[in-house]
Amino acid sequence: MSKVKIYHNPRCSKSRIGVQILEKAKVEFEVIKYLNNTPSEKEIKELLQMLNISAIDLVRKGEKIWKENYKGKELTNDQIITAMFENPKLIERPIVIKDNKAVIGRPSENIINLIK
Repeated sequence: MSKVKIYHNPRCSKSRIGVQILEKAKVEFEVIKYLNNTPSEKEIKELLQMLNISAIDLVRKGEKIWKENYKGKELTNDQIITAMFENPKLIERPIVIKDNKAVIGRPSENIINLIK
């Protein structure tokens, strides 16, 4: 069975629920605390491909950093990826990866469906 990874922020309740789901399912997984271990711009692009979404769909648009610095601006995908790299708080969470597929754990059923 392939190893599962979760991009996790311990301060986020949805992220903690994601870890609990994986533990309960007795899935072997690796925790990536992405606020301490920021994914590179290349890794963010790979995540977007696995998630099959555009960069803007991975952004937490309610974050103060987004509202103050980026909201309402015409940004390219690369500019949005750079913003997430420079401000990892902007990355939606949790992200769970299995094989070459990834889901955002909102709602948490997404994680359950991925690891089945």
